[in-house]
Amino acid sequence: MAIVCFCTTLRRAARRVAESFDAALAPIGINTAQFSLLRSISRAAPVKLTELSRVTELDRSTIGRNVRVLERMNLVALGRGKDQREAMVTLTEAGRAAITEGIPLWEAAQAAFEARLGTERAQKLRAELDAL
Repeated sequence: MAIVCFCTTLRRAARRVAESFDAALAPIGINTAQFSLLRSISRAAPVKLTELSRVTELDRSTIGRNVRVLERMNLVALGRGKDQREAMVTLTEAGRAAITEGIPLWEAAQAAFEARLGTERAQKLRAELDAL
């Protein structure tokens, strides 16, 4: 009997879901990961990279690289806080605009995903994933 790997199955499903959300956000030139990071920054800004790492549950080096990409896109600004050793992240006007433009696109992708699964299955899936 073949054993189906949970990790492989979840990664495959995650890629498919991310691709549909990426396609929805394509008109504003960002992907799902970037949009999610912008929203996390928006909720906490100004925020230290270390704190952003904790909030997003990503390692600090990954957050640093991803924030630098957003900085090159002029969506965030990096600066120093009271503790000069730690970088602080804030949204730029372009970053706030990307969130504003992206929300309806993200909401449409969210609604399409739920419609595809059906409300009950979508709620069950969310509950099962949250339990992990």
